[in-house]
Amino acid sequence: MSDIDARDQELNDMILQGKILEAFDEFYADDVVMEEDGDERVGKEANREYEEQFVSALQEFHGAEIRSRAVDEENNVTLSDWFNDMTLEGAGRVQQEQVAVRTWNEDGQITNEKFYKLG
Repeated sequence: MSDIDARDQELNDMILQGKILEAFDEFYADDVVMEEDGDERVGKEANREYEEQFVSALQEFHGAEIRSRAVDEENNVTLSDWFNDMTLEGAGRVQQEQVAVRTWNEDGQITNEKFYKLG
């Protein structure tokens, strides 16, 4: 298992354990760019604020699973195919399928993460 593969697996495990903010603090670079639904956020501070809002809106976490993963060691990219089942304030129960594409730097930090919704 490569370093990037191990780091990605460790990050995913923390998220599955509900340690979303702790995982964010540990794995994301200060200059991280994150994109979801065409909305791009730049910098760790702005992205952590977004993650805090998500965690605050999370009323109940019914479960999640990673259906598949891929690692491109040559380009330092990992992909995770997620299924999430949760209840969010203002939205009710949501079942979501998405792929997270992460680019990692040489220090084992995520510099770019983009989410693609499925279905």
